[in-house]
Amino acid sequence: MFGWLPEWAQPVAEYVLHTGLRNTLIIAGVSVLLSIVVGVVFGTLLTIRFLPVQAAIRLYIEVWRGLPIIVTIFLLFFALPTLADELHFSALNLDTMRASILGLSLWGSAQIAEATRGAVQSIPKEQHEASAALGFGWVGRHTNVILPQALRRLIPPLVGLSVGVIQNSTLASIIGVPEVLEAAQRSTNRLAVPTVDPTTLSIEGGDSHALEIYLGVFFLFFVISFPLTRLAAYLERRLAQ
Repeated sequence: MFGWLPEWAQPVAEYVLHTGLRNTLIIAGVSVLLSIVVGVVFGTLLTIRFLPVQAAIRLYIEVWRGLPIIVTIFLLFFALPTLADELHFSALNLDTMRASILGLSLWGSAQIAEATRGAVQSIPKEQHEASAALGFGWVGRHTNVILPQALRRLIPPLVGLSVGVIQNSTLASIIGVPEVLEAAQRSTNRLAVPTVDPTTLSIEGGDSHALEIYLGVFFLFFVISFPLTRLAAYLERRLAQ
């Protein structure tokens, strides 16, 4: 598949694309899905005029939206297992993939919750009153009338969130997840190791090919992110008309 590449680049391309890109897409895909589900539910509940519910969700949003994602990931991967040992609850011991996905999902769901609140509250009051007059309760009103309109306005932020999650998935490399950036880093380290020439038995310094590899990573993220950013901008223009 990569026979047209230089000999040193073939195993790098296979590792970065087959392992790194796959893990990046898994992290991003699951994180975006969890962010949408939790964010839409919390954002809708935030419009309820019930102070305890509003306070709890507002605290959730402010905490996870305000913390740097890397701090959240560190808390989940390094600190949470300590609590798990004290409580003898092994389910809190997260591996690197799950800690990364949960950390990104907490951040993403907080962003989506706030966007959902704004979208729901932007629906004219007459829509709420008309659906109530038709006999819909709060759940039926939001499920059948309000949320379908609000979700249409949420499409650009959701696309933007997808871009942000894909880009921030590189933070998973800090705890050892072999996503695209970590796979590239491991490849440069492997290539930089000195080798022994079997004919002369002399030690030759390795070439990390860092420039070529990281330019490839740059190109890969650009190819993924640029169409999504253009799509988000296009959708925003369409909805503004």
